[in-house]
Amino acid sequence: PGWLRASGSPSRRHWPEPYKRFDFRPKPDPYCQAKYTFCPTGSPIPVMKDDDDIEVFRLQAPVWEFKYGDLLGHLKIMHDAIGFRSTLTGKNYTMEWYELFQLGNCTFPHLRPEMDAPFWCNQGAACFFEGIEDAHWKENGTLVQVATISGNMFNKMAKWVKQDNETGIYYETWTVKASPEEGAETWFDSYDCSKFVLRTYNKLAEFGAEFKKIETNYTRIFLYSGEPTYLGNETSVFGPTGNKTLALAIKKFYYPFKPHLSTKEFLLSLLQIFDAVIVHRQFYLFYNFEYWFLPMKFPFIKITYEEIPLPNRNNTIGVLRPAWPIW
Repeated sequence: PGWLRASGSPSRRHWPEPYKRFDFRPKPDPYCQAKYTFCPTGSPIPVMKDDDDIEVFRLQAPVWEFKYGDLLGHLKIMHDAIGFRSTLTGKNYTMEWYELFQLGNCTFPHLRPEMDAPFWCNQGAACFFEGIEDAHWKENGTLVQVATISGNMFNKMAKWVKQDNETGIYYETWTVKASPEEGAETWFDSYDCSKFVLRTYNKLAEFGAEFKKIETNYTRIFLYSGEPTYLGNETSVFGPTGNKTLALAIKKFYYPFKPHLSTKEFLLSLLQIFDAVIVHRQFYLFYNFEYWFLPMKFPFIKITYEEIPLPNRNNTIGVLRPAWPIW
């Protein structure tokens, strides 16, 4: 688009763009309403006795299994969590990280007539509760022990989770890369349920946990583009001195992603999305509360289910194995 050169800031050479952390978690706007209550049975993380042996479990099940059963499991679109069992008390616990207002609200904004800028209901947070729903994880997914840690390690992890949860406040659906090829530049990384599980595993390894050698795969949703162009934040784009042409282009792009009332509207919107992303090769990304333009490239979008090995104490960052493309 012709406005890009004028709107963008100087090229940023350090990729991927770091995920921004915050000093505190803001209170959600009352406009943002969850269809399904976030963490309804949540409880504080307990303090374990230092000499307790805590079994750690990998938990994975199809996204929205409670509503669609194994439908998304066939596409390997999976949700990840971690389970714990205290051998001293016999109590089980589940810990997961997910969206406060469901995935759609974290991925696309609301276009409210009374507001100039798109309105985002995007927060993600950790949820901890007593019990592990064995049937939920076993039936169409995974419930397998990956490590045993001490109560002392668990307590250190609990302190880290609190800090991680207070500073990492928003969900990011997309991983944006230059191409599907191995070693291709990553422009933006996702921040979702699986990334929370991976961060927790790595932190436990730092504390001395030894993990079993089993295969662990995760769902990732990729967009493919040339080098992104920085456009600005809400004020600089949509404020009184903002670029009106750019502001209109961003709102026009997001319009087809709004909730729909009829099948006819939905099908029409799919055509508009196809035209923008595939034909005109344009995508507007909202990351770190800033807007970016992505010049889209083939294959445009892909969902993969790829192996990221469990960490070890010598190397706490897993190495990606070749991906299995879903589409």
